[in-house]
Amino acid sequence: MIDDPLTVLIVDDDFRVAAVHQGFVERVDGFRVVGQAHTAGEALELARVQRPDVVLLDLYLPDGDGLGVARALLEEPAPPTVMIVSAATDVEAVRRSVQLGAVHYLVKPFGFAALAERLTAIRDAHAQLASWPDDAGQDDITKVFELFRAAAAPATETEHEHLAPTLRLIRDAIAASGGSLSATEVARAIGISRATAQRYLSRLEQSGLLTLELRYGATGRPEHRYSAARR
Repeated sequence: MIDDPLTVLIVDDDFRVAAVHQGFVERVDGFRVVGQAHTAGEALELARVQRPDVVLLDLYLPDGDGLGVARALLEEPAPPTVMIVSAATDVEAVRRSVQLGAVHYLVKPFGFAALAERLTAIRDAHAQLASWPDDAGQDDITKVFELFRAAAAPATETEHEHLAPTLRLIRDAIAASGGSLSATEVARAIGISRATAQRYLSRLEQSGLLTLELRYGATGRPEHRYSAARR
């Protein structure tokens, strides 16, 4: 059914990063994570079993090249939509990803907003294909390609000016710090609860006004820190 959530397989050699990406995906309406794979072999096996609609694919895997996994997945009779999520920025990795048919390429680390925007575009493109008209023409085809390649526009200065007071206080506190702050530090700086600070920080990050950074310690979950987005 069109209204069924799109299933997602997350492939990343780092268990912590995979968990963060799963948390991001689960915050986006219309998606359901069906598994995590941490090697090329696991990715191919889980893909055969789960038949995911979307694969978030890292390129650096301990037992093989992620591009090899992408090639194998995209040669299947009903291939998934593949999005590369990698720290690799060399031209060969990007060129081969495009040639193989990956619809997006996100450079790690990235925030929730960047992934959510691309997943939303993928969801809309899948919906468009599911209701494909018998008399489809160039406009229909162009719309699907534009949806798959969609990119969010950054917030404008006018949008900055119309922020609610608490959002503006949070943004200004982070800008004044000259670096990054956690939700706990923001809450302490402006006198609100940590839960409230986290909720507003997420809104600012989704709108492109803040950038989310993941800082890993020796153990436990990564710390979420927010800095002013570069303009």
